[in-house]
Amino acid sequence: MGTTRQTPPLRRFDASQGPRKLGPSDGHYAQLGGCDARFLVWGEESGGGFSLVEHPIPPRSLCAPLHRHDGVDEYSFVLEGRMGALLGDRVIYADAGELAFKPRDEWHTFWNAGDEPCRILEVISPAGFEHFFREWDAGMKDGTLDPAELSVRYGIEFDMESLPRICAEHGLTHPMLS
Repeated sequence: MGTTRQTPPLRRFDASQGPRKLGPSDGHYAQLGGCDARFLVWGEESGGGFSLVEHPIPPRSLCAPLHRHDGVDEYSFVLEGRMGALLGDRVIYADAGELAFKPRDEWHTFWNAGDEPCRILEVISPAGFEHFFREWDAGMKDGTLDPAELSVRYGIEFDMESLPRICAEHGLTHPMLS
């Protein structure tokens, strides 16, 4: 198991403060390598029902290896560009204004399927998994990243061997293959 560490404090908004507004560059950013995250709504703000994360995805970039979440659904609304996704054994494409559903416990991954930037809003339900991204970013920055420990704690399983195959099949890049 990995070492125990404290994650950095976040500037959060307390739901009891009432309505709030986030601008286009507000929110906590996490650098994840290939597909970053901007946190818009934390689970603590929604009573645990959901979190909302924006993922800017560079052209022709795979966001993650094939993976599945234990008990977490993801809804990807495309704001700009074109997102490709592998859902089980089915490939789908979603353009701006379209939504893709990635159900819990199903193998999936997603990528920018175009030559222009892609941005998606990801609704994660129930909330809590957004902290996986935050902790991954913190661990990369301070050198304490333990992917196996994070995976166990957040109920996510990765198929790392899928990276070269998916990148080759869809003309993509991923930082772990550089």
